[in-house]
Amino acid sequence: MALPTVAVLDYGSGNVRSAVRAVERAGADVTLTADPAVAFEADGLLVPGVGAFEACMQGLSAVGGERLVERRLIANRPVLGICVGMQILFAEGIEHGVRTAGCGQWPGTVERLEAPIVPHMGWNTVEPPAGSRMFAGLEQERFYFVHSYGVREWDIAPGGPVKPPEVTWTSYEGDRFVSGVEQGPLWATQFHPEKSADAGRRLLENWIATL
Repeated sequence: MALPTVAVLDYGSGNVRSAVRAVERAGADVTLTADPAVAFEADGLLVPGVGAFEACMQGLSAVGGERLVERRLIANRPVLGICVGMQILFAEGIEHGVRTAGCGQWPGTVERLEAPIVPHMGWNTVEPPAGSRMFAGLEQERFYFVHSYGVREWDIAPGGPVKPPEVTWTSYEGDRFVSGVEQGPLWATQFHPEKSADAGRRLLENWIATL
């Protein structure tokens, strides 16, 4: 049986080799590509991201990434965003007083954490909603975070014709931020599954099982 295919989007966001290796270990045939046509045809698309929100949005736009994500979601084709690859799915980011528009898949602002020690670096737990597919079997596990910014307020009210996203939270030094989102074919994590040992591998396996 052929393995599911996953495209890891290469848009200049940093070292993506660890993400490629992690998804391969989780059971997929992985291609690292900046070609939107190749990325659209894959069973799954992984959007990584490290560094500044503005720089990642510039890189994403340069390879047609915003349109690629939109096209895949319209076609109900799975997308997974990781770290800043999750953050850019929100409406905007604010860093050092600079406000940058994101992809706008979800309302919300990526802003600096209000914890006494920043960046948030190391292992931490998550608070997933009941019935989460992403965190199935992982409810008590710890994941690896490296970030100074996050979404600290969730702006989608329940109700309406579209089922709202399932949101996972993490607490850190008196602050609280969104650490995972699931909405149909669109999943995202603030932490790094590729750096989260067995728990991260299991999460990627959960995602690959949806492809």
